[in-house]
Amino acid sequence: MSVLYIIVAGILGMVVGSLLNVCISRLPQDPPTASIGLRCDSCKRWIRVVDVVPVLGYLVLRGRCRDCGARIPRRVVVVQAVSGLTFAALFQAYDLTITFTLMAIYAAILIVVCAINLEHGLILNRVTLASLIFALAVAALVRPNWLGTLGLHPVVSATAGALVGFVLLFVCAVIARGGLGWGLVKFGAFMGAATGFPLVIVALVLAFVFGFATGSFLLISGRKGRREFLQAGPILTASTMATLIWGPQILVLCSGITRLMPF
Repeated sequence: MSVLYIIVAGILGMVVGSLLNVCISRLPQDPPTASIGLRCDSCKRWIRVVDVVPVLGYLVLRGRCRDCGARIPRRVVVVQAVSGLTFAALFQAYDLTITFTLMAIYAAILIVVCAINLEHGLILNRVTLASLIFALAVAALVRPNWLGTLGLHPVVSATAGALVGFVLLFVCAVIARGGLGWGLVKFGAFMGAATGFPLVIVALVLAFVFGFATGSFLLISGRKGRREFLQAGPILTASTMATLIWGPQILVLCSGITRLMPF
């Protein structure tokens, strides 16, 4: 029966992924389109219900609009698939709990941020600030256990994390001289509020590790030059999600390694 529940969670994730695709398409517009109706971006015709079935609709249509034949962005099916797999994995880890709900919401936010950054090179203030307010409200009202890693009150942990994330990424942006956008600095505040202090430090260290590994691979494979900057959005969103899930365990592991050192 648990397998059936995991499959249902995955299907729910793909449906949420379809809604996230609407957000990803509409939010970068200025002003954002208020309507959430599903229309083709090329011919503006309404998309049929059968065609919006997550993943399957894309495959049946072979990635093209049924009416005008315009190509549907691959991002659509990728977001649906990633959302489905993420929700299924989170449900397997946390079951139907408040932690699962929070993790799923944070995953949805991070998927939107990552996709918009990859597509447009932007970290939108309207997304970051709303997410920051949500994270602080969660700290005050829900008090998730990962915010109490050092015995701090969740609100104190989230606030300190937001300040640390903002300040450290601000310093990085100044040093990088244009290699790190100011949108990512504001995202650092949300990252810190969501993970709390000291887990925000874990998230930033993981971002450095992910960035170094990705940059090394792209440099060796010839896909990036030495003077080209990586898009930091996907790296920071990945490190934030990894910290939300495994941050406390990573912190305990690092503390254990430190105690074993002879100095």
